Amino acid sequence: MNERFPGSETSIQAGARAKDRIYDRAVLDVREADVRECAQCGSEFTPGREHARFCSARCRMAWNDEHVGVAGAPAAAIDWSVDAMSEAARRLSSPGPRNLPSLADAVAEAVWWVTLVDATLVRYHPRNYESTLADRSARRRETEQTLEGLRYVRNQLGRSVDPADLITSAAGDGTTSTWTWRSLPAPDVSGLGPRARKWELNRYHAYQAQLAGRDVTAAFAWSAEFLALAARLAGGESIPG
Repeated sequence: MNERFPGSETSIQAGARAKDRIYDRAVLDVREADVRECAQCGSEFTPGREHARFCSARCRMAWNDEHVGVAGAPAAAIDWSVDAMSEAARRLSSPGPRNLPSLADAVAEAVWWVTLVDATLVRYHPRNYESTLADRSARRRETEQTLEGLRYVRNQLGRSVDPADLITSAAGDGTTSTWTWRSLPAPDVSGLGPRARKWELNRYHAYQAQLAGRDVTAAFAWSAEFLALAARLAGGESIPG
């Protein structure tokens, strides 16, 4: 599954990002809608979960059955994106001193890849995504909240927040290699609808619970491990027990 696309990797990244920013904005718009259209039957329904795309379990199972094989169409792109995500997480975890600007750039890159892979797997392989979550048993809630917290970070970056404003030196002097996520004030949700307000606050509380005050690298290592497993399952590989 490690075949690369032809051409320059830099040009591929640039082209992919231009398209995926449009896709990611659409994902956010769908997630924040109070009423959605079922991806299977077309009926309007009120979502109970942030990722909900179907009005019922029956429609979800029918969609999965009809899209076996078709849903795997972006498999090469998913594989390449997982590789890039894992590499971004490894770079963040590399030992040695690091200044704030370089770390902020690395964080922004890792957030972009993690949330892209997360959104792609949720969209194209919801069954595999859910199965991988279920296999994590006691770690499920922590995994969900960590990803939710990183979605909150992604939303902040999408609103032009500087990534350097989200992280701080654990020692407070800017010289240590240990950096943590800042504790952030609650967001202004006055302009959002009831469900969008609820999900934005859920993402914020997940950020505060799983990221704030913790090592910046931990969330990426945790998320990359989970998403890589989900991608392997989506590609037909079994996950070791």
